[in-house]
Amino acid sequence: MNVEFRSIPFTAVEADALLLLHFEDAETPAHEWFGELAASGESKGKLFDLPLLHRPAGFAAKRLAAAGAGPAKSFTPAVLRKITGAAVRALKTKGVRSIALCLDHPYAEAALAAAAVEGAVLGNYEVDIHKSEGKATDLATFILVSPADLAPAVAHGETIATAQNFTRALVNEPGNLLPPLELAARAAKMAAANGLDCEILDEDRMRQLGMGSLLGVAMGSAQPPAMIILRYVPAEPSQDHLCLIGKGVTFDTGGVSIKPSDGMEKMKYDMAGGAAVLGAMQAIAQLKPNVTVTAIVPTVENMCGGKALRPGDIVTSLSGKTIEVLNTDAEGRLILVDAIEYARRLGVTHMVDAATLTGAIVVALGHVHVGAFTNNDDMLAKVLASARTQGENMWHMPLDDDYKDYLKTPFADLPNIGGRWGGAITAAYFLKEWTGGTPWVHLDIAGTAWLEETKPFLAKGPTGVCVRTFIDLAMNWR
Repeated sequence: MNVEFRSIPFTAVEADALLLLHFEDAETPAHEWFGELAASGESKGKLFDLPLLHRPAGFAAKRLAAAGAGPAKSFTPAVLRKITGAAVRALKTKGVRSIALCLDHPYAEAALAAAAVEGAVLGNYEVDIHKSEGKATDLATFILVSPADLAPAVAHGETIATAQNFTRALVNEPGNLLPPLELAARAAKMAAANGLDCEILDEDRMRQLGMGSLLGVAMGSAQPPAMIILRYVPAEPSQDHLCLIGKGVTFDTGGVSIKPSDGMEKMKYDMAGGAAVLGAMQAIAQLKPNVTVTAIVPTVENMCGGKALRPGDIVTSLSGKTIEVLNTDAEGRLILVDAIEYARRLGVTHMVDAATLTGAIVVALGHVHVGAFTNNDDMLAKVLASARTQGENMWHMPLDDDYKDYLKTPFADLPNIGGRWGGAITAAYFLKEWTGGTPWVHLDIAGTAWLEETKPFLAKGPTGVCVRTFIDLAMNWR
């Protein structure tokens, strides 16, 4: 989709449809047409309403659309992102190929412009790439119109949304087309295109280093594992060194502790955390924050072949800590601890990981919030501030030392699962044991990485959650 900015009167914009924001609590309608719509009952400005006026007199656009924006007091960039996404998804099914959005005063702001473009680009994305026929039609052009110079904000929004769609496209790929080495190859290609340093640790190198926890998970698959490492260094290297870590299980059967067949096809999205890290790095390379950022994505396939881990097996992690594997479906934490230890050896000063780690977080928070855990409140405050700015819902979960009592075994340093209770918390506490005091935040995205049903503003399937938060965190690092 082509994205453009124009600073001309909105009446002169040539497009198949021109969007004008319609607030439901406005005392005086911004446009006479809105008043007529409200009086007729056709639209009262409720969120996602989209009545159309064809061939409007005095406008170059073929249609006017009163984009319902809800109450003005609740209007934010996050709301506008959804409005434009919903408008794109609705209008492109009606044969509309070009859409313009007017951001006039008092809404001619950079944050709103960027969010509007993000919503349009995200809303245009479809998951039907592998269909041979019956594909949805893409929007060809989105134009943002404003009297203010919002061109830089428009470019910024396009960069972020394109990165998020890169993530969504990776998550959308089935396991047979995106095994670990293919994910590594696509990461390397993206890195080369954006000037990032890329290193891929293969199975032999990981064995030399002693990554027995990660390699234990990989044993059950014919597909070799990899560890993807991307590096961004600003023009003036920073004292702080931020590390983004993402779980990259390209398909998860559960291993010997096999999952139920119902819904297992969605386990291609078990690499959504890794994909989010890769998408964020694409944008970071282009936007050039002032902090050094390293990304680490341990990637494996969790299968149940003849060499697979068994319940009761003991593996030795890169740090030297031993782990009794009580459940082979708790594999994400096994690969993440070797990535966390490797990050510490690189000298990173701060870490954030994203992982579709536990079903327990879905029980706790549903599909609404990401669960956020930390060993450092200042670090968590940074992450949550970026999440709020970007409209990504995150909730601070507890990580008290008392939860360690659930992680006991007489046979190794730690078991890879606790008991029945507090599963998301004990999983996070398990990871914490490898952080060594480095400020760290763990984001459990198991309930938010995948949409079970299409939203007005987003297609069913991968959401790209955390990409915007990671980018904002790096761009506003202090």
